[in-house]
This record gives sequence, C-alpha cells and structure tokens, in this order.
Amino acid sequence: MTSTTAHSRSFRTRPAAAAVALAAATALLAGCSSSDDASDPLAGDKAEGGTVVVGSNNFAESILLADIYGEALKAKGVKVTYKPNIGSRETTYGLLKNGSVTVLPEYNGSLLAYLDPKAEQKTAQAVNAAAKAKLDSKLTLLDSAPAEDKDSVSINAETAKKYNLTAQSTLADLKDIAPELVIGGSPEFQTRQQGLLGLKSQYGLEFKSFKALDAGGPLTQAALTKNTVQAADIFTTDPTITKEKFVVLQDPKNLFGFANVTPLVYKSGLSQEGVAALNEVSAKLDTKALLEMDFQVQLENKDPLDVAKAWLKTVGLD
Repeated sequence: MTSTTAHSRSFRTRPAAAAVALAAATALLAGCSSSDDASDPLAGDKAEGGTVVVGSNNFAESILLADIYGEALKAKGVKVTYKPNIGSRETTYGLLKNGSVTVLPEYNGSLLAYLDPKAEQKTAQAVNAAAKAKLDSKLTLLDSAPAEDKDSVSINAETAKKYNLTAQSTLADLKDIAPELVIGGSPEFQTRQQGLLGLKSQYGLEFKSFKALDAGGPLTQAALTKNTVQAADIFTTDPTITKEKFVVLQDPKNLFGFANVTPLVYKSGLSQEGVAALNEVSAKLDTKALLEMDFQVQLENKDPLDVAKAWLKTVGLD
C-alpha cells in the first residue's frame, strides 16, 4: 500500500462543491445558518472562556459536518460559536494550534498526508495513530466515523444492470469485464498508483481505454451519466451518486487509502463531556448518511444547519 497522495480529500476540491460552498458560506456569514459569529473567520482571536469554536474548511461538506458536531455539543449544554468556510488545511491547522478554533471536522488520511506525505496508510487505526504522533502537542484526534469521503471507482446504472453489479460488488468483480469498459477521471488518475496503476497492480484491472476528464467534477459526472464512460473516479459522498444511481464499488484492498471523518481538536478547549459528545456523533455517522445529507444540502439547497439538526434528531443526539 502506498502513501496517500496529494489528490486526497481537501487537497483536491470538487468544482461543484466549491460553488455550493461559496453560496453556503455567503448565507452563513450573513447570519442565515449556523454561524452566530459575525467576525472574520480568519481572525485569530481566542475563544471566550468555556466557549467551543467549531470551524470548517471551504467546501460544503465541511460546513455541514461542523454544524453536526457543533449542534451535538450544544445539545449537551456546551456554548458553541462557529467559524465557517475558513479556507484550506494550511489555514485551519494554524488556527487550531493557537486555540482560535477548538474543533474542526477533518479526514484522517488526508490530514496524515498533510502532516507526513510519505506515511503509509494500511489501516484506519494506523492512520490515526500516525497522525496523532505528528500533530502539534496541543492537538489531538477524536474517534473516526465510519463515514468516508474519498476517491472511488463508480459505475453508472446502465453498466451495473448489464453486469449485475451492486453496492456490495468490489473492484475485483470488474476483472473480467474491465476490457469492455471506458474509465474516466482526471489526467493524473491515469498515471497514479491511486488510479489506473494501482487498479492494475492491486486488482488486475485493464480497461478498454481511459478518458481524461476532471477530478470528480461536472465533466466526469456528465460523462458517466451519459455513458460516455462506464466507470469513473467519483468521491464517495458526491450527491450525484444518489441522483444518477451510480454504484460505488467496494475497495477491500484500500487502494484509495482512508478518509474517515474525524474531529481534530484543541485539547485544552474541550471538556471530557464535549469529547464524549463528539465521539457519539462519529459512532453513528456512516457514508450513507453523509451522502444523503450532502444530497439535501448540495442538490436540494437545504440549509446545512437544518439538515444537521434533523439527522441528530433521527439518531437520538439532539
């Protein structure tokens, strides 16, 4: 297993999600959603005593996750303020280190790749241990959720029906039919281990041809929908999966690494009760639930705060 490369979550931003995030952030900063902190999200002011500051990176799913974790803390009586849509990991990590942000939803494998680009990623537990060892001493990771937002090989509904493939099917199930399929993705996907090279070495897959598109964005989504390609690199929580009934193939050899949703926290700013509350959320948050919520926020234009509250209620954490 090679280390996760720079195309993992939050190093690479989905074009569609970026546009949605901008719109969502505008609403948030205008006071229309979770943000009850009208200050500059890049400001480095320390949180008031007893207040937990929940931040998010600059894409729609991160804003949603921040609302989920933040509202779960509020349900336990914790005073919470939000710093939404801050920016990339390079910015948010610094704000966590100086205590300006207390909690940030992260992705374990992507965080480790940022902290140590050469680190191997063989299991989720090993990834978390390695990331904790590289973190600033004032920070720690809490429990990871089963939910992952990472690269996948997904096929369209027509192809799934033709070859009797389901959500339980694995990449290995493509071995005999790959020569009949065109696969699409970013140009880099053709030459990366976490791409065609790894699909061949790990699963023995050799496709009919490769079509260069974009990084899981609208070109790739459209090509898969129109059957221009029959398989493509799609993020596992992309709401297009639900809309177009794409089938995400399982990756038992973890070719695409790990991207479990994991709270990154400033240790002295969060009580043990707060830690327990966030761990309860992570225990219940799986990829299916996150995908459904992303669909509501990104395609149905629902307020992420409302979506977060509704999900917390369904799992008994409101």
